[in-house]
Amino acid sequence: MLLATYMVPHPPIAVPEIGKGEEQKIPGTLRSFSEVARDIARLRPDTIILSSPHATMYRDYFHISPGEKATGDFRQFGAKGVGILAQYDQELAKAVSLEAQREGFPAGMEGEQDPALDHGTTVPLSFIEREYRDYRLLRVGLSGLPLEDHWHFGTILRKVADRLGRRFVFVASGDLSHCQKKDGPYGYRPAGPEYDRRIMETMGKGAFRELLSFPENFLRESMECGHRSFAIMAGTLDGLAVEPRALSHEDTFGVGYGFCIYHVGE
Repeated sequence: MLLATYMVPHPPIAVPEIGKGEEQKIPGTLRSFSEVARDIARLRPDTIILSSPHATMYRDYFHISPGEKATGDFRQFGAKGVGILAQYDQELAKAVSLEAQREGFPAGMEGEQDPALDHGTTVPLSFIEREYRDYRLLRVGLSGLPLEDHWHFGTILRKVADRLGRRFVFVASGDLSHCQKKDGPYGYRPAGPEYDRRIMETMGKGAFRELLSFPENFLRESMECGHRSFAIMAGTLDGLAVEPRALSHEDTFGVGYGFCIYHVGE
């Protein structure tokens, strides 16, 4: 049973051991991470399904992380003493792979490029684990396939998780536009603030079908990171009554960080 889904960013600078005080410049992001973590702890899911733009990604295939467990750390960001050990939900991963094979859908556990947890996974989990650790993880990547296929992948994930009787939540990891400000890491493009405005409006009201109407050239121009992650999440919610709630949006460092929570109704 799907309990809730979460749209979250993954800024390494939000982790105190990396930010070293700079994280205090994004107080809304810190508050929202804490709220998401507390909400997940309240729901106590068996499994967290997390989609990350920085996991193994192929042009025409959705990768599901295989194995019993995986680790990830922040040494690439200068914080060697901080890490995550995640136990995978192997049964769910195998079942999703078999269902995709049965449907002729391009998803599975083949072709892993790097078993380590990426920062699109470790940053959200580092906050979640402050409040809740009694879960298993299913990590999935994105693909270069159309947005509609990402939505369909989400429907497969929910169908299989329901079949196995999992109480689960879905965490859609993804930053918004990377070109919000001239002094940001990627400079400024008008499409950047426009994308963030549109995506926060769309996600804030839970108008998930609108995700599929964002033109691909607009997504590229805006230098967004998480749109396909959000589309997978939306697929898990297909046909369900949800209570959408936007938490925060910040672009202090020139990259958009947006949060929304979606509780599934009865």
